[in-house]
Amino acid sequence: MVTSSRTPDNASAFGAKRGSGVANTCDPAPVLSVAKTLLRVPFDAMREHYASAVRAGLIERSQIASASFERKLVALERATLGPWARRV
Repeated sequence: MVTSSRTPDNASAFGAKRGSGVANTCDPAPVLSVAKTLLRVPFDAMREHYASAVRAGLIERSQIASASFERKLVALERATLGPWARRV
């Protein structure tokens, strides 16, 4: 059985160039989703470090202190990321 290596005639309609090997996507949604996730990583790391410090006994286990930390971190996240910050 012989298969053709020729691309379909409608390939250019979908943004693919013949022989380029790279698909040209017009939808920026996946890229924006990944960018938002990467921008939020430092804030998630701070939350994880705070939780680890509480579990280790370095920081007092307190709901008030935890809420205060979270409020400050959310304010910092919103000031830094602006419209890309999480909204709850």
